[in-house]
Amino acid sequence: MITNLYTILLYQPLFNILVFLYDIIPGNDVGVAIVLLTVLVKVVLNPFSKKSLKSQKRLQEIQPRVDEIRKKYKDDKERQAKELMTLYKEENINPFSSCLPLLIQLPFIFAVYRVFQNGLTSSKSLELVYPFLERPESINPVSLGLFDLSQPNIPLAVLAGLSQYWQTKMLMHKRQPRVEGSEDENMASAMNRQMMYVMPVLTVVIGFSLPGGLMLYWFVTSVLTAVQQYFLFRKKEDNPTQGA
Repeated sequence: MITNLYTILLYQPLFNILVFLYDIIPGNDVGVAIVLLTVLVKVVLNPFSKKSLKSQKRLQEIQPRVDEIRKKYKDDKERQAKELMTLYKEENINPFSSCLPLLIQLPFIFAVYRVFQNGLTSSKSLELVYPFLERPESINPVSLGLFDLSQPNIPLAVLAGLSQYWQTKMLMHKRQPRVEGSEDENMASAMNRQMMYVMPVLTVVIGFSLPGGLMLYWFVTSVLTAVQQYFLFRKKEDNPTQGA
């Protein structure tokens, strides 16, 4: 029941949009269709993505104050928790607000994965094309006459990893005040640096076994998110009094 509902509400609409784009694009290039589909998905999820980015940035901005509280009340966990909640309330920040938008996006990501995993290779998927759309006999998974996007593609996996590194590095604080003697601050900083390198590497490694179409989606999404971050944070720097 849940699987059928998921197919009807997410997988089938995304697959039909891909088929529609594939049909109307001159030359029926599936790579171009995937890029356009990625842009559409990004636009639909933009409100959640924007909120998540703002929350992540605000949490990073107050991290030195968080570390200072943790240091000051390291032997009194109850007081530490109370002071942290007071800080979050004063700054009008929900520490979990950066995670919720990401969780909302997960079903879309899984649906997109299925589209590129099954839709480009299984003729049975074409049975899900809506009656009012022109159903192609098959979808040619080769883009630009060079890349079979139904198969793993190493260059696209590498590009996806590099774009994710760029996006993560942009999100990190360039200059974060240090709290002298704060072990928590040093540990958090070290973990952030590790994640900035580990996640892109994992993306590349995992991408070696995933369809090239999915890695193209991942690459374009990361680039669009990085561009969104650039304009979002630059706007905030130009207007420092603007709230999150």
